[in-house]
Amino acid sequence: MFGRRRERTSPAQAPPSTPGGTPPATMPRPTRAPSRLGGLGLRARPSGLGARLRSIFGTSGPQNDATWDEVEEALIAGDVGPTTTVELVNAARIRYAQSGGRGAEPARAALADEIRARLTGVGSGAFELGIPPSVVLFVGVNGSGKTTTIAKLARRLQGEGRTLALAAADTFRAAAIEQLRIWGEQLGIAVIAQRAGADPGAVAFDAVTAAESRGLDAVLIDTAGRLQNKTQLMAELGKIRHVVERRLPGQPRHVLLVLDATTGQNGLAQAEGFSHEAGVTGVVLTKLDGTAKGGVAVAIAERLRLPVLFVGVGEGIDDLAPFDVDAYVEWLLAA
Repeated sequence: MFGRRRERTSPAQAPPSTPGGTPPATMPRPTRAPSRLGGLGLRARPSGLGARLRSIFGTSGPQNDATWDEVEEALIAGDVGPTTTVELVNAARIRYAQSGGRGAEPARAALADEIRARLTGVGSGAFELGIPPSVVLFVGVNGSGKTTTIAKLARRLQGEGRTLALAAADTFRAAAIEQLRIWGEQLGIAVIAQRAGADPGAVAFDAVTAAESRGLDAVLIDTAGRLQNKTQLMAELGKIRHVVERRLPGQPRHVLLVLDATTGQNGLAQAEGFSHEAGVTGVVLTKLDGTAKGGVAVAIAERLRLPVLFVGVGEGIDDLAPFDVDAYVEWLLAA
């Protein structure tokens, strides 16, 4: 069972994210739970939406418009979003009627099929590096778990035998540079960095140049957290991307938006802002083990046509799982 743990790191597992902290002396061991939900990596605790739907459907399934209205309310409460919810429920009602329109399980199955269709409709969600050196640019607001996610993905790629470099393009905070350096030391990965206050684009340029000269498979670039409505800061992300493109045409291969699943519909607004300015290609949904909702993944797929590539499901260095549509739908609707 998992409780409302957040994606933050603990002293025994990862470096501190604030100045003045003491880094761990040894590489953290991955945390494991005896029970995981399919390929999603979630501990066996439902999102809460499934239990409410079970109560709404009863044993006989939806009988009238009022029942479907309750389904809409449940989905909106689960952070699926009002626009996506209306479209989803309308399609599920048609599918349910075509199945014969009897019973709770066919109704739940119709809803699950419609959610699954929207998630798979934006692509397979497969994460591939492509021709080296591949550049992966990470963007997101403050506190979303971005730097820790970079370390988790680096660890995962290391396990696949990939050679990497990390780039500390979050030059606004000296602590952010230091945090990435600590992760690099623990993982045995080079970190390309400059002084605090340096031009983030220059850091990205140096990192891409180093990755190419050293024959590395990929470089993972950290950027400063920023709100999506800060025009000047968002424009800076576009500059970093253009620097990478000029130095290495066809890159970055991925621009990953790290999104906190607990932020609900505000996460959708974040995704819209970052997608417009930074050219986001995929989403990493963090802190999914700390929310009773998590339906924002459906809204992102439907509204922005962006695939969720990974989910953060715990505090450990290995608690980053590839997004599995079937496991996600099972978790979201499980009673």
